[in-house]
Amino acid sequence: MSLPAGVASYEQVVFGNDESVGLHAIVAVHSTALGPALGGTRFVDYPDADAALADVLDLARAMTYKNALAGLPHGGGKAVIIGDPHRDKTPELMRAYARFIASLGGAYVTAADVGTYVWDMDLIATLNPWTTGRSPENGGCGDSGDLTAVGVHHSLKAVAEHLWGSGSLAGRRVGITGAGKVGGRLAAHVVAEGGRVLVADVNVDAIARLRVSVPEAEIAGSPEAVTEADLDIFSPCALGGAITRELAGRLAAQAICGAANNQLVERDLADVLAARGVLVAPDFLVNAGGVIAVGAEYAGQGRYDEAAARVRARAIGQTLLDVLRRAEATGVTPLYAAERLAEERIAAAPTRDSFTSPA
Repeated sequence: MSLPAGVASYEQVVFGNDESVGLHAIVAVHSTALGPALGGTRFVDYPDADAALADVLDLARAMTYKNALAGLPHGGGKAVIIGDPHRDKTPELMRAYARFIASLGGAYVTAADVGTYVWDMDLIATLNPWTTGRSPENGGCGDSGDLTAVGVHHSLKAVAEHLWGSGSLAGRRVGITGAGKVGGRLAAHVVAEGGRVLVADVNVDAIARLRVSVPEAEIAGSPEAVTEADLDIFSPCALGGAITRELAGRLAAQAICGAANNQLVERDLADVLAARGVLVAPDFLVNAGGVIAVGAEYAGQGRYDEAAARVRARAIGQTLLDVLRRAEATGVTPLYAAERLAEERIAAAPTRDSFTSPA
């Protein structure tokens, strides 16, 4: 395994292995300047350890910016478990993973992500107090996809306000790739406001559920069909890497604003799209509703305040609008403006000596 450039800027990158149960995990703690690093656990069948390491580093760094812009008292971190969750996930493996996270002493607070779920967090929490995203029966917020969709919805409204002078999505056409726990809910929000949605997902079950929950949705035959369509806003809500150089050169939408992490395959695509007049809303700001939910759970210590978390998730739209105006005023991309704002907040944080258990 080779170490990627920039890894030395991370506070911790820790590998956890337990061959007896098949555990191979990596935790990246990018920053704890604002508080313990908070981010989900991703269980993915990566092609190799290098790919897993690159992903966890990118995700952890994005969590630092995400938590700062959301106003949370948390730094950024992420964890990955290497393997196929359908094949490799067992209670024994997840317990070993819980012990691994607990050994970090609170520097990293975990939550659910791709391949992990509420019931996994309930199990992990029996051995690791630094766990969020638990079931409501166990004092948790449950599925955080609801608030993620709320934050993306209000981000779409902020984009509309900035581009067209009105925060209403009525009459606007939004293309959504990914009809899962965020994309499906987002489609419902847009339609309820009088907008139109074109949705695609490679998962036929997700599309079947969408046909029932949002019968007004137009279903595309493939994700490629969505990106080729005439859209007002393109909203990637599946896995990362949706915006390739090829797509950046031909996308017809006037804006990109979605829930997926790390949407740009290469960072300079933000400049490519800006040169074409396509607004790119920073994904780590737009999709912060989920971390707002688990952050509220962590702060509540068993008493999750859903109403307060929902108010904060809605406020993502105003933060994005501020970032877009700041970017326009200073002649930079929204990505650059968002990162600078987050770094200003991190730099202003008081020194923290240690972490304590939430229990």
